[in-house]
Amino acid sequence: MTETLARWRTSVFALFFVSGLGLASWVSRIPTVRDDLALRTDQVGLLIFGLSAGSVIGLVSAVWLLAALGARRAMVLCVAVSSTGLVVVGTAATLWGSAPLAFAGLALVGFGLGSLDVMMNVEGAAVERELGVTLMPLLHACFSLGTVAGALLGAGAAAVGVPVAGHLGLIAVLAVATAAIAVRFVPLRPTLGDAASPDDHAVVRPNWRERMRTSLAVWRDSSILLIGVIVLGMTFAEGSASDWLALAVVDGHGQNDATGALVFGVFVTAMTVGRVAGGPVLDRLGRVPVLRACSALGVVGLLLVILAPSTPLLIVGTVLWGLGASLGFPVGMSAAADDTANAAARVSAVAMIGYFAFLVGPPVLGLIGEQWGILNALYVIVLLMAVAGLAAPAARERASTRAAG
Repeated sequence: MTETLARWRTSVFALFFVSGLGLASWVSRIPTVRDDLALRTDQVGLLIFGLSAGSVIGLVSAVWLLAALGARRAMVLCVAVSSTGLVVVGTAATLWGSAPLAFAGLALVGFGLGSLDVMMNVEGAAVERELGVTLMPLLHACFSLGTVAGALLGAGAAAVGVPVAGHLGLIAVLAVATAAIAVRFVPLRPTLGDAASPDDHAVVRPNWRERMRTSLAVWRDSSILLIGVIVLGMTFAEGSASDWLALAVVDGHGQNDATGALVFGVFVTAMTVGRVAGGPVLDRLGRVPVLRACSALGVVGLLLVILAPSTPLLIVGTVLWGLGASLGFPVGMSAAADDTANAAARVSAVAMIGYFAFLVGPPVLGLIGEQWGILNALYVIVLLMAVAGLAAPAARERASTRAAG
């Protein structure tokens, strides 16, 4: 591996870490923000919607930003926007007590992180192709590591009474500084709107309006829609565990809150292990067999969680569920980016389909769970995981991609 390629890879790892760090820093201070703003639970839900709405707008805007600004400037801008949002949230909670301002800040956080998600996945897929080995699962594991760091720092800040404004302000500065350094090692590529060098103003950049028309055309590509089905099913399985697993253990299986939290910890651990170990397995077996195996593991795991007559079987089911859901999103991103000529648009489209699961999943399962019980609601995930397995051939490696590995 050349030094240039190694630095590029490290810079992408840093961007994934910073993204996770920023998101978890906000999440870790939700209780304090709620208290500072004197919000009811339903009002907190409305506040969080600002983050979700901003994320969707960011996903849609990512392709335009890449075409207009190029990868380096676009990624720094996204981190700067999300960091500005963190500062606004902290200021709104600690100094001004303004819920509308906090909502606006969260919309900025969501916009920046949503756009960055597309861009850093495009970069990750490009590094992956250059290396000739599967890297995307490990990159997403680095995102998870960033969330762990953000949660720990947030817990520490809350424990010693650091105001939200001071805590999120510090994270914002750290994130922007890290991104500004990291993008220096991202190669300049005219296909993404970059000049060939910092001083090269003569290079003919792609017309961004033409790139936008080309980008919209990916939605007519059946392979992208099928990859989206894979990501939708796997992402729904991942996000639903975050929202409902602990509650399903408590309400569905009659366990205490501590056990519910422990089982969720088992799920997160299984997800992380699956992503760390997933690269070599994918390189050896290929995407389609691995995705089918993940689908099968997820289905079996979910059925055990729903039907398990004992706690040990419940934990086994949780492990299988976590392993089954671990690789869907990163593999989907890699598959979407196989077409290098339009990678950003393809990744953006698949990411939007995946984010739809995060937006729709919680209320859908909540409504079903209210009527028929939370364990019965999990059968929806079983169905989606099975459909994702059936759609797995859409993620098959292109001949050139497979040869590189």
